[in-house]
Parts: sequence; C-alpha cells; structure tokens
Amino acid sequence: MKVFGLRLPLFAVLVGISALAMLIPASVAVVQQDHASGRSFFYSALLLCILTLVAVFATQAIRPAKSARTHLAGLIAAYLLLPVVLAVPLADSIGNTRVFNSYFEMVSALTTTGASVFDPARLSDAEHLWRALVGWLGGLLVWVTAAAVMAPLNLGGFEVSSETQDRRIQSNKSQILAAAPELRLRRAIGTLAPVYAGLTGVLWLLQVIAGEADLPALAHAMAVMSTSGISPTGGLAGAQGGLLSEVFIFAFFLFALSHHAFGDRLSPATPGRLYQDREVRLAIYIVVVLTVLLFLRHWLGALEFDDQANIGAALAALWGGLFTLMSFLSTTGFVSEFWSVARDWSGLPTPGLLLVALALTGGGAATTAGGIKLIRVYALYKHGRRELSKLTHPHSVAAGGRLGRRIRREGAYIAWVFFMLFILSMAGVMVALSLTGLDFEQAFVLAAAALSTTGPLAAVGADVPIAYASLTDPAKAVLIGAMILGRVETLALIALFNPGFWRI
Repeated sequence: MKVFGLRLPLFAVLVGISALAMLIPASVAVVQQDHASGRSFFYSALLLCILTLVAVFATQAIRPAKSARTHLAGLIAAYLLLPVVLAVPLADSIGNTRVFNSYFEMVSALTTTGASVFDPARLSDAEHLWRALVGWLGGLLVWVTAAAVMAPLNLGGFEVSSETQDRRIQSNKSQILAAAPELRLRRAIGTLAPVYAGLTGVLWLLQVIAGEADLPALAHAMAVMSTSGISPTGGLAGAQGGLLSEVFIFAFFLFALSHHAFGDRLSPATPGRLYQDREVRLAIYIVVVLTVLLFLRHWLGALEFDDQANIGAALAALWGGLFTLMSFLSTTGFVSEFWSVARDWSGLPTPGLLLVALALTGGGAATTAGGIKLIRVYALYKHGRRELSKLTHPHSVAAGGRLGRRIRREGAYIAWVFFMLFILSMAGVMVALSLTGLDFEQAFVLAAAALSTTGPLAAVGADVPIAYASLTDPAKAVLIGAMILGRVETLALIALFNPGFWRI
C-alpha cells in the first residue's frame, strides 16, 4: 500500500506501526521513572523504525499486489513473524524470561486470545500496557483485514451470506482500480480506525467514571474492543469499578456480535436494523435462554440450603450469569465478580462446559470475536428448521427472499463444511496436546481456548484451572499454531493451497 507516495509492503507497514506503538509504553515507563523498561521499548522502537525505512526503500521496485489473495498470505505470515518483533522489547524489559515465552505472549495478544504465561504481579505498568496495546492493535487488524481482505475473497463468515459467491462480474477499468487491494486497505483503515479508537476512548472514560484506575480502565477498554480479555489485574474480580463498570462493558459487547454495529453509519434506524440483524438476535436468544436456565440451576441448588429467598444473592447470580455468558460468547473471557456469588449461593460448581460451548460458538463475522461465528450457526439452524418443515409439508415454499434461500442452501452447506473443518482442527490440536503429556480434559479446554481465541477459558473451563506457565514448550508451540489457525480460520488456509484460488 502507498503512504506519502511510497509503496510499502503490508508486513513493513505492520512493523512500522508496531515501532511507533512501542513509544507509548516507553513514555509511561519514563513518567513512572522505570528507566530500564523505558530504554527497552525506546531502543526497540528506534531499531525497528530504521529497519522499516531500509525495507521500504529496498522494496520500491517490487510491483504492488493486484489481488487480495496476496494480502491474505501476508496476513498469515504476519501472525507468525510479527510477534517476533513485538516480543523483543517485552523480553528485554522483563529480563529474567525466555524469548520463547515472550513470543507466546505476543502471539496470544496479537491474535486477541489473551492467554498469558506471566503472573500479573510480575509485570510493570509499561509491560501490562504493551500487552493490552498489542491485543488492541490485533483487534484493529482484524477489523481492517475483514473489510479489505476477507470480504472480497468471501472468507471469514462472508461466504455464508454473500450473494456474489461463484459469480463472474464484468467490471470496467475504474471499477477494477476502485477494488484494488491497496485502495481497499487505505479505505478500511481510514474508515474503521477512527471508529475503533473513538469507541475505545469512550469506554475508557466510562470505566474511569465508574471508579476504575487509569491503567486498568484503559487496558480493560482495549480488551473489550479487541475481545482479548487482557487485564493487568488478572480480570474484573481484581478491578475497582464494580457493578457500574461491568454494565458499561456489557453494553460494548455488542460490537463483537455484529459488524453492522460499527460498519454502518449511525441513523435513527440503527436500533431497528441491529435488532433485525440475524447474529444479534441469535446472540440475544442464546444468552437469555442460558441465563434463565443457569439461574434456575442455582436457585434449585439454593433450596438445599433454604436460601432461595435471598433476593440480593439471587440478583447477583442473575447478573453474574448474564455478564459472564455474554463475555464468553463474544470470546472476551471476562468473568463477572458476581460469578462467584452465584456459586456461593447455590453451592454448585462452575459449569465450565457451558462456557466452552459459548466460546466455540463465537461472535459475529468481521468482528474481533473468534469461534465458529454466529452467522454460520444461524445458517445451520435455518437449514435444519427448513428440513423439518419439509417433512410435514413437502411441497411448501419457504419465505425469506433470495438472501434467505441462499443462507438456507449454499450458506448452510459452506457453514457445515467449516464446522467439520473446525471440529477436525480441534481434534488434531487435542491429539497434539495429548502427545505433550496433557490429559483429555486439559487438552480439550486448551484446544477450545486457542481455536476460539478465548485464552481466559483455561481458568474456568476445567475443574482445575490450567496455568499456561506450567505447560511445556512443545505444548506452547502447539497452542501458538492453534491460536493463529483460530484467528485466520481453516478455510483461509485451505484456500491458499488451492491452485484455482490463485488463478486470475
């Protein structure tokens, strides 16, 4: 893509942005008189800026990419190689850690997984801010590439509802130039980056108003918008914002359920349009039904202790369930501080398998959420409902229009293919983790956490919390591959190995 008249490779752009981002934790470290961390981030930023300039001038003669397929290959390479660059200041700042652990941390942050091998008390404020900032930039990368790369290639969930799938459209020269990958990237960055930053700033301000400290408020705002779940306090249980902070965060989970929440211009018809959105309606239905069932489970458990009339505990259990279920459906992974109140009220253990299922379901297409995605689940549901209807009325004609028919037919077929690929990928990751010495439950939870990009799932998805720091290097290497696979999705990788995919 071109910047100031210079032609820049995608990877060089990402490295340059990373170098400039390192100046932020460097400034925080200097203000807090943490000069060792400040030097690590500043010198790393200076070195990377020089290397970026060298790469820019060395690649000016290279012809620009004429297809989004090239950017897709570059994106996958970036998830694998860019964390090496991002891990340099973190490893140097911490000092007493291995580079491999820092690399794991940066892959987890960049893919918005949020799995951490470091204890929160071990890291300084600058290091915590760097983790949160990398996760936030990873979320922005997802937004931009979804609009500029995945959408033109009918990947990332767009293949389910796109009406231009498998069509050849004749375009004139101006239309071809308007659809050039470089122009799409610039347009996506110019449109989405201000919205992304503005929403993060609003949530940060609301967190501060709720009583949260500055750094945790900023980190949590970044974690919610990027669905990374990265927290300098180890989660919301150690935060100071309380119920009001969780209410503000809950409202911003909407941006992980549908790209129409931020991709469309605001108008008086926006609330109605969001309510009619298939992904939002399905998410509301899932969360409400499961919250009621979970509340009834806790209420029946409280009968044994004759405490079912405790209104305060009942409301806390209701809110704790609602917030936590929505958090894991969006693949953020924040646990409400009232989640433990529900367990104490009923005496029942945490339903970890339910949270795993929600994380695997995932949020909306073209959002920062991971998992299978709601639009694919919706397509499978509509297809199943239509097939059951045809058993009773074989000659009936279903409503829904042209788009509805596509979702029930071609969309459901592609969704089923992706679902099977996802299950096979999860089985492969579980087998690989089992070979490293983990038991079935640990392998299952870690595979689900990596492929759905929901790192905090390891702490609540199993009967005994799983610490990433206790894993062996082979297990961490498997999780690194699984996190990248979960972020770019299996269909995208298969498309790269399809010869027909690269034909002009």
